[in-house]
Amino acid sequence: MSDSIITRCEAKGLRMTGQRRIIARVIGTAGDHPDVEKLHARAAALDPRISLATVYRTVKLFEEAGILDKLEFGDGRARYEDADRDHHDHLIDVNTGAVIEFVDPEIEALQERIAARLGYRLIGHRLELLGLPLKPGSGKD
Repeated sequence: MSDSIITRCEAKGLRMTGQRRIIARVIGTAGDHPDVEKLHARAAALDPRISLATVYRTVKLFEEAGILDKLEFGDGRARYEDADRDHHDHLIDVNTGAVIEFVDPEIEALQERIAARLGYRLIGHRLELLGLPLKPGSGKD
């Protein structure tokens, strides 16, 4: 997926410096929803010259270009994911901040029915559920 981020950036005419390429690779290989600080730590492990300010500017540039989606789960930290991923919803563990991705056909169908009942054709949505684990220690990372 990281090459597709780089390819999409280039297709949009963004200048892809070496540091931007590293940041794009880090985002593309992230299995979680990292904030800028986590992205910086991962990118700096590959190139210690990458500053936190560079990561902030790059993430903002990628977001404005429609390459990244900014996610805000109510914990005060903006997190990011590739905007070109398959559709999914999020369940956020409010104790740990862990984010669990899921797709549920029943929820998808219900949303379509609600939109139709209200006279609309659904073209997209975001669903974020906030929850507490039923059993202590059962939350996912």
